[in-house]
Amino acid sequence: MSTSEGNHRAQTVEVYRLWWQHDANWYQGVAKRFGQQVANEINAEAIRKVAVQIGQRVARQCGPLPETGDNGKDMEELRRRFDECGDRMFPRELRNASAEVVGDDLIVRTLRRNFAVTMVRMAGSLEGYECPCTDIHAGWSEGLGVTLSENRAASCLRHGDKACSLLMRIATQDAGADPDPADSDGGQG
Repeated sequence: MSTSEGNHRAQTVEVYRLWWQHDANWYQGVAKRFGQQVANEINAEAIRKVAVQIGQRVARQCGPLPETGDNGKDMEELRRRFDECGDRMFPRELRNASAEVVGDDLIVRTLRRNFAVTMVRMAGSLEGYECPCTDIHAGWSEGLGVTLSENRAASCLRHGDKACSLLMRIATQDAGADPDPADSDGGQG
Protein backbone atom coordinates (compact mmCIF):
# COMPACT_ATOMS: atom_id res chain seq x y z
CA MET A 1 0.00 0.00 0.00
CA SER A 2 1.37 3.40 -0.98
CA THR A 3 1.64 6.28 1.47
CA SER A 4 -1.18 8.04 -0.38
CA GLU A 5 -3.44 4.95 -0.09
CA GLY A 6 -2.54 4.63 3.60
CA ASN A 7 -3.40 8.29 4.24
CA HIS A 8 -6.66 7.94 2.34
CA ARG A 9 -7.56 4.84 4.39
CA ALA A 10 -6.76 6.65 7.67
CA GLN A 11 -8.88 9.62 6.59
CA THR A 12 -11.75 7.29 5.68
CA VAL A 13 -11.61 5.62 9.09
CA GLU A 14 -11.58 9.04 10.73
CA VAL A 15 -14.68 10.06 8.76
CA TYR A 16 -16.45 6.91 9.98
CA ARG A 17 -15.49 7.72 13.53
CA LEU A 18 -16.71 11.30 13.26
CA TRP A 19 -20.06 10.21 11.80
CA TRP A 20 -20.48 7.63 14.53
CA GLN A 21 -19.61 10.31 17.08
CA HIS A 22 -22.23 12.55 15.47
CA ASP A 23 -24.74 9.72 15.67
CA ALA A 24 -23.96 9.08 19.35
CA ASN A 25 -24.28 12.78 20.17
CA TRP A 26 -27.49 13.04 18.15
CA TYR A 27 -28.86 10.07 20.10
CA GLN A 28 -27.85 11.73 23.38
CA GLY A 29 -29.59 14.98 22.37
CA VAL A 30 -32.84 13.20 21.47
CA ALA A 31 -32.69 11.23 24.72
CA LYS A 32 -32.24 14.41 26.79
CA ARG A 33 -34.96 16.32 24.99
CA PHE A 34 -37.57 13.61 24.37
CA GLY A 35 -36.55 10.68 26.58
CA GLN A 36 -34.48 7.54 26.27
CA GLN A 37 -37.31 5.39 24.91
CA VAL A 38 -37.96 7.79 22.03
CA ALA A 39 -34.25 7.93 21.20
CA ASN A 40 -34.04 4.13 21.14
CA GLU A 41 -37.15 3.83 18.96
CA ILE A 42 -35.98 6.42 16.41
CA ASN A 43 -32.49 4.90 16.34
CA ALA A 44 -33.90 1.41 15.68
CA GLU A 45 -36.27 2.65 12.95
CA ALA A 46 -33.55 4.59 11.17
CA ILE A 47 -30.94 1.85 11.25
CA ARG A 48 -33.43 -0.78 10.11
CA LYS A 49 -34.21 1.31 7.01
CA VAL A 50 -30.52 1.46 6.20
CA ALA A 51 -30.18 -2.29 6.84
CA VAL A 52 -33.01 -3.09 4.39
CA GLN A 53 -31.24 -1.06 1.70
CA ILE A 54 -27.95 -2.86 2.39
CA GLY A 55 -29.69 -6.27 2.18
CA GLN A 56 -31.34 -5.28 -1.11
CA ARG A 57 -28.01 -4.20 -2.60
CA VAL A 58 -26.35 -7.46 -1.58
CA ALA A 59 -29.31 -9.41 -3.00
CA ARG A 60 -29.06 -7.55 -6.33
CA GLN A 61 -25.32 -8.12 -6.51
CA CYS A 62 -25.46 -11.82 -5.58
CA GLY A 63 -28.70 -12.80 -7.28
CA PRO A 64 -31.34 -15.15 -5.91
CA LEU A 65 -30.41 -17.35 -2.99
CA PRO A 66 -29.53 -20.80 -4.30
CA GLU A 67 -31.67 -23.78 -3.43
CA THR A 68 -29.17 -26.55 -4.09
CA GLY A 69 -30.90 -29.14 -1.96
CA ASP A 70 -27.85 -29.13 0.33
CA ASN A 71 -29.11 -27.19 3.35
CA GLY A 72 -25.60 -26.79 4.79
CA LYS A 73 -24.30 -25.27 1.57
CA ASP A 74 -27.35 -23.00 1.23
CA MET A 75 -27.02 -21.81 4.85
CA GLU A 76 -23.31 -21.09 4.30
CA GLU A 77 -24.20 -18.92 1.32
CA LEU A 78 -26.79 -17.07 3.41
CA ARG A 79 -24.22 -16.60 6.20
CA ARG A 80 -21.80 -15.20 3.63
CA ARG A 81 -24.46 -12.73 2.46
CA PHE A 82 -25.15 -11.61 6.05
CA ASP A 83 -21.38 -11.08 6.42
CA GLU A 84 -21.39 -9.01 3.23
CA CYS A 85 -24.20 -6.88 4.68
CA GLY A 86 -22.10 -6.31 7.81
CA ASP A 87 -19.04 -5.39 5.75
CA ARG A 88 -21.05 -2.84 3.77
CA MET A 89 -22.72 -1.31 6.80
CA PHE A 90 -19.85 -1.15 9.27
CA PRO A 91 -16.14 -0.63 8.57
CA ARG A 92 -14.05 -3.69 9.42
CA GLU A 93 -11.54 -1.50 11.21
CA LEU A 94 -14.17 -0.51 13.76
CA ARG A 95 -15.68 -3.89 14.58
CA ASN A 96 -14.77 -7.47 15.25
CA ALA A 97 -17.52 -9.77 14.01
CA SER A 98 -17.86 -13.34 12.87
CA ALA A 99 -20.74 -15.66 12.05
CA GLU A 100 -21.28 -19.38 11.90
CA VAL A 101 -24.03 -21.73 10.83
CA VAL A 102 -25.30 -23.92 13.66
CA GLY A 103 -27.52 -26.84 12.75
CA ASP A 104 -29.95 -26.64 9.87
CA ASP A 105 -31.45 -23.19 10.36
CA LEU A 106 -29.45 -21.01 12.76
CA ILE A 107 -26.83 -18.35 12.10
CA VAL A 108 -24.99 -17.06 15.17
CA ARG A 109 -23.21 -13.71 14.83
CA THR A 110 -20.58 -12.88 17.41
CA LEU A 111 -19.34 -9.33 17.92
CA ARG A 112 -16.32 -8.86 20.13
CA ARG A 113 -16.09 -5.18 19.28
CA ASN A 114 -19.00 -2.92 18.45
CA PHE A 115 -18.05 0.61 17.54
CA ALA A 116 -21.60 1.92 18.08
CA VAL A 117 -21.50 0.84 21.73
CA THR A 118 -18.07 2.46 22.07
CA MET A 119 -19.28 5.76 20.61
CA VAL A 120 -22.46 5.81 22.71
CA ARG A 121 -20.33 5.12 25.79
CA MET A 122 -17.98 7.99 24.86
CA ALA A 123 -20.98 10.31 24.41
CA GLY A 124 -22.17 9.40 27.91
CA SER A 125 -25.39 7.78 26.69
CA LEU A 126 -24.80 4.12 27.48
CA GLU A 127 -27.24 4.11 30.40
CA GLY A 128 -30.63 3.23 28.93
CA TYR A 129 -29.27 2.71 25.40
CA GLU A 130 -30.86 -0.24 23.63
CA CYS A 131 -28.75 -1.81 20.92
CA PRO A 132 -30.63 -2.07 17.61
CA CYS A 133 -28.82 -5.24 16.50
CA THR A 134 -31.99 -7.26 16.06
CA ASP A 135 -33.47 -4.42 13.99
CA ILE A 136 -30.35 -4.48 11.80
CA HIS A 137 -30.67 -8.23 11.28
CA ALA A 138 -34.40 -7.91 10.57
CA GLY A 139 -33.58 -5.27 7.94
CA TRP A 140 -30.84 -7.34 6.32
CA SER A 141 -33.17 -10.34 6.25
CA GLU A 142 -35.98 -8.34 4.67
CA GLY A 143 -33.60 -6.93 2.06
CA LEU A 144 -32.23 -10.40 1.29
CA GLY A 145 -35.74 -11.85 1.05
CA VAL A 146 -35.34 -14.13 4.07
CA THR A 147 -37.80 -14.63 6.93
CA LEU A 148 -36.51 -15.08 10.47
CA SER A 149 -38.42 -17.19 12.97
CA GLU A 150 -36.06 -16.09 15.75
CA ASN A 151 -34.04 -12.89 16.03
CA ARG A 152 -32.56 -12.18 19.45
CA ALA A 153 -29.45 -11.42 21.43
CA ALA A 154 -28.21 -14.12 23.79
CA SER A 155 -25.52 -11.79 25.16
CA CYS A 156 -24.52 -8.16 24.64
CA LEU A 157 -21.40 -6.01 25.02
CA ARG A 158 -23.68 -3.20 26.15
CA HIS A 159 -24.57 -5.23 29.24
CA GLY A 160 -20.95 -6.04 30.05
CA ASP A 161 -20.76 -9.43 28.33
CA LYS A 162 -17.48 -10.34 26.61
CA ALA A 163 -19.24 -10.45 23.25
CA CYS A 164 -22.59 -10.00 21.59
CA SER A 165 -24.08 -13.31 20.56
CA LEU A 166 -26.92 -12.76 18.12
CA LEU A 167 -29.19 -15.59 17.00
CA MET A 168 -30.93 -15.55 13.64
CA ARG A 169 -33.07 -18.61 12.99
CA ILE A 170 -34.21 -18.92 9.40
CA ALA A 171 -37.89 -19.79 8.97
CA THR A 172 -38.44 -22.92 6.95
CA GLN A 173 -41.18 -23.15 4.37
CA ASP A 174 -42.76 -26.14 6.11
CA ALA A 175 -42.91 -24.37 9.48
CA GLY A 176 -46.50 -23.33 8.75
CA ALA A 177 -46.25 -20.04 10.61
CA ASP A 178 -45.66 -16.66 9.07
CA PRO A 179 -43.34 -15.09 11.66
CA ASP A 180 -42.70 -11.38 11.79
CA PRO A 181 -39.06 -10.72 10.78
CA ALA A 182 -39.11 -7.68 13.06
CA ASP A 183 -39.62 -9.96 16.07
CA SER A 184 -36.88 -9.13 18.47
CA ASP A 185 -35.97 -9.05 22.11
CA GLY A 186 -36.89 -5.39 22.41
CA GLY A 187 -33.69 -4.20 20.73
CA GLN A 188 -31.33 -5.66 23.31
CA GLY A 189 -28.51 -6.79 21.11
